[in-house]
Amino acid sequence: MDNFVRRPAAGTFGTRANYGEVVRHGLVTVFLSGDVMTGRGVDQILPRPGDPRLWETHVRDARTYVELAEAVNGPIAYPVDVSWPWGDALETLDGVAPDVRLINLETAVTRSDDVAAGKRVHYRMSPDNAACLAAARPDACALANNHVLDFGYRGLGETLDVLAAAGTRPTGAGRDTSEAARPAMVAVDGGHRVGIFSFGTRSSGIPTNWAATSDRPGIDFLPDLSDTTADAVADRMVKQPGDITVASIHWGSNWGYHVPADHVRFAHRLVDRGVDVVHGHSSHHPRPIEVYRGRLILYGCGDLVDDYEGIGGHHEYRDDLRLLYFASLEPDTGTLARLRMAPLQAHRMRLRHPSAADSEQLRSTLDRISRPFGSRIDLAEGMLRLARQ
Repeated sequence: MDNFVRRPAAGTFGTRANYGEVVRHGLVTVFLSGDVMTGRGVDQILPRPGDPRLWETHVRDARTYVELAEAVNGPIAYPVDVSWPWGDALETLDGVAPDVRLINLETAVTRSDDVAAGKRVHYRMSPDNAACLAAARPDACALANNHVLDFGYRGLGETLDVLAAAGTRPTGAGRDTSEAARPAMVAVDGGHRVGIFSFGTRSSGIPTNWAATSDRPGIDFLPDLSDTTADAVADRMVKQPGDITVASIHWGSNWGYHVPADHVRFAHRLVDRGVDVVHGHSSHHPRPIEVYRGRLILYGCGDLVDDYEGIGGHHEYRDDLRLLYFASLEPDTGTLARLRMAPLQAHRMRLRHPSAADSEQLRSTLDRISRPFGSRIDLAEGMLRLARQ
């Protein structure tokens, strides 16, 4: 099956967008999200939850995570509507009207009980709640991460089938090497395409035996972050004139603002070899932003949808604050023309607009950690914006 979908161009081209900026004609705007984890507690508040059993050391029932969230911010009258976890994000997405919507889906969508051995946490969402994913209308789901095989090969196969049935193209995982390496190609007006490739690394907690082979399902796994591997990746990311290529990479630790030197070298090497956007994720909070040779590098997008609201620890990172990333690119060159980011906050397992003070805190933190990479972050009319130094 060809991972190819067609998306109409954003309706705001050549007009004044909802956020006070004039949108230039001909740009392609891509929505890039951090981790979307609709399993476990999120699945339990949706209309048709799956089996709540967990195999964690201290928590054995997924509904416990709902109770923890309620203890922090108040009761959740569930079952909720399938759009509930996305909350105000949906209005923002429709207001910006990106040409392409990409999420990193860190949840197996399955009824499988084939629990991956040796893992402390497993994420599973009932296929009967797949409408929750569809509510955000993603064009593609990056799957090369450390949770897509939480419920074995059977769970991965069902996840791929559910996404295909919903009209969303998976990339980064498959029934063999060829399928796992297949990009999601999204066509937009003007004869342009956005090619999305998803890769996973050991540093994000992915077991090495999750790598797809010619006769085994799995993910598109990067053995290391060497120049040789970067060149091999770039050689596969072939594009036609007018195409934009996105390398979506699951890498690094969950916490901390430090970007390892090998991440920087790898991202730069990809750009040197023609990749237009490096979409990094795995951290539970945003990491620095860089523009290198005119191309966007997001070293970590943070979480977007999850059930972490009532979990203690690491409060200094304010992981309740989330971002929607909207990158507008020149289609003929892949050059970044503009980056806008919409701040949100997780509250009662739903995304809502944050207070002005919280938006400013998110801006100041992202500005501080991105300055060493030559980036400054402004805040205007409720949106964070990238401003070069």
